[in-house]
Amino acid sequence: MPPDADARYATKDALRHIMLDYRQMAEFVKEPFVVARADGIRFWDVQGKEYLDGLAGVYVVNVGYNNPRLVEAVRRQVETLPFNPPMHGTNPRAVELAMLLAEITPGDLNTARLVSSGSEATEAAFKMARQYHRQTGNPGKYKILSRYLSYHGATASAMSAGGVGYRKTLYEPAAVGFLHFYPPYCYRCPFEKTYPDCEVFCARTLRTMIEWEDPRSIAAVIVEPISNTGGIITPPMEYLKILRQLCDEFSILLIFDEIITGFGRTGQLFAANTFDVIPDILCCGKGMSSGYAPLAAAIVRDHVAASFWGPQGAEFAHGHTYAGNPVAAAAGLASIREIRDRDLPGNARRVGAYLVERLETLRPLGIIGEIRGKGLLIGVEFVQDPATKAPFPPGVNIGLRIGKQALRNGLLLRFDPHWIAFGPPLIVTERDIDAMLAILEQSIREVLREL
Repeated sequence: MPPDADARYATKDALRHIMLDYRQMAEFVKEPFVVARADGIRFWDVQGKEYLDGLAGVYVVNVGYNNPRLVEAVRRQVETLPFNPPMHGTNPRAVELAMLLAEITPGDLNTARLVSSGSEATEAAFKMARQYHRQTGNPGKYKILSRYLSYHGATASAMSAGGVGYRKTLYEPAAVGFLHFYPPYCYRCPFEKTYPDCEVFCARTLRTMIEWEDPRSIAAVIVEPISNTGGIITPPMEYLKILRQLCDEFSILLIFDEIITGFGRTGQLFAANTFDVIPDILCCGKGMSSGYAPLAAAIVRDHVAASFWGPQGAEFAHGHTYAGNPVAAAAGLASIREIRDRDLPGNARRVGAYLVERLETLRPLGIIGEIRGKGLLIGVEFVQDPATKAPFPPGVNIGLRIGKQALRNGLLLRFDPHWIAFGPPLIVTERDIDAMLAILEQSIREVLREL
C-alpha cells in the first residue's frame, strides 16, 4: 500500500514537537511508528505498512476498529449534544450508561462515578475511600495498600499506588499514605514458596501488614485482579477471596482496578466474575468505550454510595470537565451492548484457550518460561533456562527485543525486558491467532540468531 498523505508527520522535524508515553523521542524518531488508519484487528501506518493488532491498542479496542455500531453512536451523539455543563447537571446518555453499568456489574455495584481515564478512576476511588471512612465514623483511615509490580495510573496518587519503582523515582517523594505488599507471582515467588503447598501465603501475609500498620489507619486495598505491568501476573483462584475476607474483617474497602480486565477481557464481563469476588469499588475503563471516546468509571457498592447521599457537604467533592461526557457515554453504551450481544467474553474464553495452545507449541525454541493469564489477556515470560527458570542476564532485554522485532514484522504486542503479552480485540479468531503466532515465532527465531 502506498504511503498515506500524513507520512509527513512521521519525520524528525514534525515529531520534535510532541512527547509520547514512556518514549525517549531521540530514539523514537529513528524508527517512528505513526498509525494512520485501522479496520477490524488491523491497522496501517503512514507508510502504508499493515499490522496485526495483538494488543487492542493497549487492551482498549475490544470490539475492533471501524465498528459500525460504535461509529454511528458517536456520530449521532456529536450531532445531538457533544457536551453538557458538568457543574450544573448531566445528560441522558450518562444516566443511561450508569444504569447499564449497575445492571451488568456483579452484586450491588450500583452507582458509577463517570470519568475519562483509568488514572482518573483510581484517583476518584482513593478519594471516595477516604471520604467514606470519614463520613462513617472512622476518620483515621487514610492509608492505601497496593502491590509491588502494579500500575494504577500516571497521576500523582495513582502513581504513588503503583508498585514499579522506575516509573516513580523521577517524581518522588510520592504521596503520603501509600504502602505496598508483595504480588502473587507464583512463578517467582518472593517468599520462595510453591503453590498450592503455600496455601496462598502471599494473601494470608497481608493480615500481618494490616495489623502492624494498625487497621484503624487503613482505608483501602487496591489490586489489579491480573497485573499487566508485572507481566500478566495471575493469582490463584483463592487469592482474591482471601483479600475480600481480610478487608471485611478489618473494615477496609477493597478496590479492583479493572481498567484492563473489564468488559470481557478475562472471558467474563469482569474479572470480579472470573474470580467470583465483589469489590467495594470497581474501577474500569479502556474496553468500556473500546477507545471510540475517552471513558472510565469508579463503580461503588450500595453501602459506599449511601455515605455520599444526604446532607449538604456529604456529596463527593470531585470534578472533571469531561466526566460523563455525552459522546463518551454514547460510545460506552454502544461498546458494552456490542460486547454483550456478540458474546465477546465467550469468544475471549474460546480463542484465548486456543492462543495458549499455540503458545505452548513454541516451547521447543527453548526460552518459554511461563504462559499465564485468563481469556484474551495472556503473557509469556522468557527465560534462558526453562528447567531452572534462570532469566536472561541483565541487559539482554529479550522481551523488548522480541517485541520490537515483532512490530517490525507486522505484529503489535505488549513487551517488557523479560516478557511479552497478548491482548487483541475480542473479535479475534483462531485464524487471526495463527497469523499472529507465525509472526511471533519468526521474530523469536530472528532475535535468537542475534544473541
